[in-house]
This record gives sequence, C-alpha cells and structure tokens, in this order.
Amino acid sequence: MVKKLVGKTFDLDPLKVHRFLPNRDQRFIGPYIFFDHMGPADFEAGNGVDVRPHPHIGLSTLTYLMEGSLLHRDNLGSYQEIIPGDINWMTAGTGIVHSERETDAVRNSQHRLNGLQLWIALPSDKQEIAPAFHHYPKADLPTFSLDAVSIKLGTGEAFGHKSPITNYAPFFFMDMHFQQSTDIPFPGGGAEYGIFVLEGQVSLAGEQAENEILYYIGPDEKGPFTASAGTRLIMLGGKPLQHHRHIWWNFVSTDKQKIDEAKEKWAARDYIPVPGDDDYTPMP
Repeated sequence: MVKKLVGKTFDLDPLKVHRFLPNRDQRFIGPYIFFDHMGPADFEAGNGVDVRPHPHIGLSTLTYLMEGSLLHRDNLGSYQEIIPGDINWMTAGTGIVHSERETDAVRNSQHRLNGLQLWIALPSDKQEIAPAFHHYPKADLPTFSLDAVSIKLGTGEAFGHKSPITNYAPFFFMDMHFQQSTDIPFPGGGAEYGIFVLEGQVSLAGEQAENEILYYIGPDEKGPFTASAGTRLIMLGGKPLQHHRHIWWNFVSTDKQKIDEAKEKWAARDYIPVPGDDDYTPMP
C-alpha cells in the first residue's frame, strides 16, 4: 500500500512550515508521529527564526538541516548550533523545555533555512525516562554507498550499517543521493516507510512521485523503487506503534492524564527555565 500525504502549510512569514504528519490519511509512520519541513526561507539581516521556549513530554525530536543553521537551547543547559548534515537529538521523557533561534552572527547577515524536524514517539515503557539532549556532528554519522547511491544514516540500522544515536525502538532515518538511475529495495522487516523527495525524480509503485510530498509505504509493499540521477530524498521508517498515542500541542503520551499534568505544569510555569532564554510560549 502506498499513500500520498499532502502537507498543510503554516505561513510564519517569511518562514513557511509544511506539516505532513500527523495527516488525516495517515497519523503515523512507524514511531514517527510528526514531520515538518521548514522552508526553504530567505531572511534579511536582523530577521530569523524565533521559536520561544516550549515544553515536550513522551517523545524524541530529530532536527536535520539541508541549509542554514539553528541554535538549540534547553533547560538542561544545552547550547548547541546545528548545521547541515548534523543531527540534534532531544529526548523529552518526563519533560524538557527548549527554544530554537539563531546565533547573532547568522542573524546579523542574510541567511537561508531549509530543514526537517521530526518527532518520534517513545515506547510505552520509556515515556518516563529522564530528559536528554545529544548533538551528532555529520562526521560522526555513517555514510556509505549502495550501488550508485550515497547514503547518510541518521538513526537506526539499515543495509548493514548502524547509527551511533541511541534508539529506543527499531526505526531509521536516511538522506540518500543518487549518482545515477538506480533501483533500491525497501529494508524490510515488517516496517512502515516514508519517502520524501527533495529533488529529482522517483518512480514509486509504478507512478511518478512528486517533490514536497511525503509518501507512506505499508509493510506489504515489496518494492523496489527507482530514482533518477541527481535525486535526493529522505527515507525513514520503523515498525508500527504498539499502543495508541494521544497528542496535544507538544505533549505525547499513551496516558491522557500525563498530558493534563503537563498542561497544568506549563500553565503554572513550574518547569525549569531555559538558561539565557527566559521567554515563554503560551499554550494554545
């Protein structure tokens, strides 16, 4: 089964965010419960991204850029700029607060942003783990070739390679560049997959895939798919979630009471603040 998931666009002038998960046609892909494409957007000097401090529970976030940079701060004391090819990996667990902005050097010049942010639901027995943040420079992430395809493995295991990022469930994230037209099999193992074409041409289940569309591929789909020379795409996947997840704003849990508790805690401003960023995002 293949589904075409059209995103919903949020205009945050000049930044446009295209949200593909959750989607009315497919809420999740494996443990991936949220898929945002940020940009591409061009900023004049003095303007930029200002995502004020906000909380999360019950998930991990993966931030991956194709262009530009972002500055991550959180209430654990993390202060980390991310550039293209790196991964910022934040695990909320019982609760974390973070902001996303830019360094002064970036903000004070013309700049461009183009990237992805994904949420991954923690397994039911890991939802109450301690929060954590880790930065993985691009040099630390496996890069390998499969036929004429250059692959950067961000998370998980695929095609005999393994990422250093700690996974709490079997899932993966890959950035794939095709040097020539090539057939690629799906990794298999009973997983669901997503394919997001950044540029180039892809033939998927006998049809031409569109750029800026997220495609869901069910576990029964055998593949392979074909991509032309010069194609770049993101491929992700994992086994379906074992238990239903409730999602409200930035809170994810199998237990609605945990979400209600997080709401009350944020409204009361009981979370530890982010050092150097004392701004606040009201709840919707």
